[in-house]
Amino acid sequence: MNDTRTRELYSSPNGDRWLLCKDPSGRVFVLHQANIPSGGQASQIELGDFLTRGFGPEQQALFQMIGTLIESTPGELLTGEGNPGLAVTGGSGHA
Repeated sequence: MNDTRTRELYSSPNGDRWLLCKDPSGRVFVLHQANIPSGGQASQIELGDFLTRGFGPEQQALFQMIGTLIESTPGELLTGEGNPGLAVTGGSGHA
């Protein structure tokens, strides 16, 4: 996992950690690192499987992270100010 990019999603009070990961091939998954008393094993979980396991704090953290991807200033998504290629209307000649 040397070239795998990671970002911590959630760390539980008992020491378990969940990381959002992207490997060099572009595959995205969640890595669960169990706490030491539970054996400390790491396991890779496909995103779909991770999200169907419930709505615990680790899933909520992923939803929060996804939500930050669309946060914008008012009107930014309609005008395309953040990314002109995303403009819904405007003077670019594209609708």
